[in-house]
Amino acid sequence: MDQPEIILVLARAANGVIGMDGKMPWHISADLRHFKKITKNCPMIMGRKTFESLPGILDGRRHIVMTRDTDWQANGAEVARSPEQALQMANRGANAGRICIIGGAEIYALFLPVADRIELTEIKAEPVGDTIVGEFSTAIWQATQREDHASADGQPAFSFITLQRKADQYND
Repeated sequence: MDQPEIILVLARAANGVIGMDGKMPWHISADLRHFKKITKNCPMIMGRKTFESLPGILDGRRHIVMTRDTDWQANGAEVARSPEQALQMANRGANAGRICIIGGAEIYALFLPVADRIELTEIKAEPVGDTIVGEFSTAIWQATQREDHASADGQPAFSFITLQRKADQYND
């Protein structure tokens, strides 16, 4: 594989909300396990706020953090100033031929035009939030897998959906 597969990994509510005050407005254990399965052994690119929202360094994954703050640094984080630099850093060293983009909204928007796949957890709820990601165009993205889960233990129903970029929708 010449170019690594670029995968956006996100959980989004029915109203587009992905966060509130730097946190996800839900806690779904199955989604956290799904996230770990997708991102394990994969370099992850994220924004500074997403990095700071993590419980710590996630085992078995590189943390490439995009920030405009020239003084920012953190143990376990590699700092990038642009999408190009972040991709270049992610391509260095051993990886499984894929790069995971894990947020937030601005980072998703920057990488959406070059993404090959989206691993979406669609939350069947409409929480209040301050961070939104819009719908993905069916003209560009095609659902190739879907796994639905009923609500349980006070948590909303959700679906794991894999969206693949349509072959004729790559930028040349």
